Amino acid sequence: MRAFSLTFQRFIASEQSSSILLLLVTVLALIIANGAWAAHYHHFLHSQLLGLSAEAWVNDGLMAVFFLLIGLELKRELYVGELSNLNNALLPTIAAVGGMMVPALVFWQLNQGTMYQSGVGIPMATDIAFALGVLLILGKRVPAPLKVFLVAFAVIDDLGAAIMIAVFYTSAIAWPYLLSALAVLALLFALNHWRVMSLIPYLLGGALMWWLTLQSGVHATLAGIALAFAIPFTSKQEDVHSPSHRLEHALHFPVAFLILPLFAFANTGVHLAAQGLHEIFTSTLSVGIITGLLIGKPLGITLAVLAALWTGLCKLHKPLRMAHIVGAGILGGIGFTMSIFITNLAFAGMAEAINLSKMAILTGSLLSGLVGWLWLKFVLSRDAAQ
Repeated sequence: MRAFSLTFQRFIASEQSSSILLLLVTVLALIIANGAWAAHYHHFLHSQLLGLSAEAWVNDGLMAVFFLLIGLELKRELYVGELSNLNNALLPTIAAVGGMMVPALVFWQLNQGTMYQSGVGIPMATDIAFALGVLLILGKRVPAPLKVFLVAFAVIDDLGAAIMIAVFYTSAIAWPYLLSALAVLALLFALNHWRVMSLIPYLLGGALMWWLTLQSGVHATLAGIALAFAIPFTSKQEDVHSPSHRLEHALHFPVAFLILPLFAFANTGVHLAAQGLHEIFTSTLSVGIITGLLIGKPLGITLAVLAALWTGLCKLHKPLRMAHIVGAGILGGIGFTMSIFITNLAFAGMAEAINLSKMAILTGSLLSGLVGWLWLKFVLSRDAAQ
């Protein structure tokens, strides 16, 4: 295993630190939403600025920057990272596909034909920050290849979530706006082809593309991923002059310590009513989400990896063992950010379904994190004893 690049090390450090802040902000949002400040909290989220609510600015605006960072990370991995080599990329890709399909199937079996079936994408995603945060608690005993594997399949998960949003969670399309957004994207790719290395035209064009995408009916955050692939990238591992590299490095801190915490604050303030606490263990919606995250995710990842090993498509390189893969699969059940994001799209205008889904996501993610930590703690302790 080659040494981590500086960019990858910074990414791991920022995501792990962000997980602590995300947890604190989530607890704060829950306390406020269930206390005397609840009315002020909801009033703030629905306050209007330039035609959008504060909540919409977070979910449609700031999260587009999050998706831009995801796109930049994915592009780096494809060019010079773990996904640039087919042998290295194949195993986490297969794991990610299994980790998306099985949770979706579990949810679908419980909710097909109901008003909740559109939530099939909710248990499919992995939250990189919280998953790495659990590995941080486990300390230096965690094998470096396990971190790489977890990050790789989680990034592919995010790409899968973006595809889900584009295909299944897009409202009626306003074609003039969408075609205009595509024209701006084509112009940005042309600037890339002409090797325009200044970030300014890409950022200005990206802002325009975001607005046009927002007006088109396609979810505006997808403009972030599209912009990422239009920004010039050089093939050198640590080329600090690459516009893509510079922007990715610049976005790590604000995304990890501002955008994601704001998203958590705006979206996790659910009302923990007695009826909701009972319903979370009886409704097919919440049971489908919890079961999909806690059982479907690790089952899908583990079975997919076993199938890849059995057929000879992939190999596990030491010190990785199947016990480590199972642990990573359990941590993959920490959905949080992307699961909540998809919830807002799947159940737009259905406040009760959104509230119940968020409680289920928090429950499933908490259980996945706890079980994953216990599993890996046991496995790593045995490794150390041998």
